[in-house]
Amino acid sequence: MIETLTALLAAHVFADYVFQSKRTAENKHEFAHLAYHGAVVLALAVLFTGSIAAPIFILATLHITTDAIKARTKTTITSHLTDQLAHLITLTTVAGLAPTLWADGLWSSAPNWVSHFLLLLSGAIYVTRAGGFAIGILMAPYGSEFSKDSLPGGGQMIGLLERGLIYILILSGNPIGIGFLVAAKSVLRFEATRDGDEITNRRRSEYVIIGTLASFGWAILVTLAIHVILLQLPPLGFLLGAP
Repeated sequence: MIETLTALLAAHVFADYVFQSKRTAENKHEFAHLAYHGAVVLALAVLFTGSIAAPIFILATLHITTDAIKARTKTTITSHLTDQLAHLITLTTVAGLAPTLWADGLWSSAPNWVSHFLLLLSGAIYVTRAGGFAIGILMAPYGSEFSKDSLPGGGQMIGLLERGLIYILILSGNPIGIGFLVAAKSVLRFEATRDGDEITNRRRSEYVIIGTLASFGWAILVTLAIHVILLQLPPLGFLLGAP
């Protein structure tokens, strides 16, 4: 079952965060865009599991049904996280009901490292790109006045890099490095908020703290979940670092 879950998770991650354009994401209330996205989900699920079976079609149908519901609701962090949770529940349910999709598929004889690599790659994308979307939605209500003096996309790039580093640190068995990452970012942000009036500095500090805690929290939780799944996959002959 765990290889099937890994493959279905990869299909979800790649469909939503690699092969989905901004235009498609913003126009899922239109049938054409929704159907196209569903076809991408279906194709990727078939590719990653190596199977063409009824559960794959059910998964794609449930995926676009969830997206159709989300497209008709206001975008908030709550609706976004609910959407992601619904997708993950769907993946787990399908994998539980059809656990042999991988074993019966084209990749059944593939070496164990294939499923490990697929999970690690999917996890990296989910930690970095999916985390970026989630944090962006969370921070949107607080305004963007603090980003006007920053490099274009600078905040997003910093967030992506810090989440990527946390992912590597935890999976390599070096979570203590996160403390040094927090300290380094705190020093740099302190220097950046020294100029200006007290109220502006306080608001800027609160904005940075909220974004940082959310980014770190997302990265840690997702990485720990990926680590748990990794431990269930067939062994590679060496131990992964413990978080």
